[in-house]
Amino acid sequence: MCFYFHQSKTATELLHRFKATFENDSVLLKSDYNAFEFPQIPVITNKNPNTIQLFNWGLIPKWANNRDIRKNTLNARIETLSEKPSFRSSITKRCLIPADGFYEWQWLDAQGKQKQKYDITLPNGELFAFAGLWSEWIDTTSGEIVHSCTIITTQANELMSVIHNTKKRMPVILQPNFENDWLQGQAFQQYNLDLIANKI
Repeated sequence: MCFYFHQSKTATELLHRFKATFENDSVLLKSDYNAFEFPQIPVITNKNPNTIQLFNWGLIPKWANNRDIRKNTLNARIETLSEKPSFRSSITKRCLIPADGFYEWQWLDAQGKQKQKYDITLPNGELFAFAGLWSEWIDTTSGEIVHSCTIITTQANELMSVIHNTKKRMPVILQPNFENDWLQGQAFQQYNLDLIANKI
């Protein structure tokens, strides 16, 4: 799964890496994101591929009655996207979520009472993009338009199977040359990524 990630690069580095400009020049980026706080996180959508916007983490499908569903839509399994009502209407609404690392905890005992925290990054700490989906939802009470997103997950690779040793899942991290393919709606393929894990 992926519920905690970090993005410690500057706005200039983000602009250079993703060839995109910020929707709002005065945007303030956080360095760490905790999904359970439903923060606004940077995204690049297929609708506006040259713009970095801030969307709420926790996808709210257009048919939802309220925001409560988002606690169950922080992540979306790639294998069942077309089967789950929460994500089915967003299948064609693709996005990239910039990051330079994410956190995962390895269970050291069967009950998970003892855990080891890891920071997972690329070897040189460079920026990458999670594959995601986004949605536009209208709050019928206030009329507010809410843009939200979810991070796609897949079966863990060899490294992540050792670390995320309970559910054996990991976020889909796109190689740079496949980022546009994802945005344009092409099917996901499993890519071998060279990740490193640091105990913290």
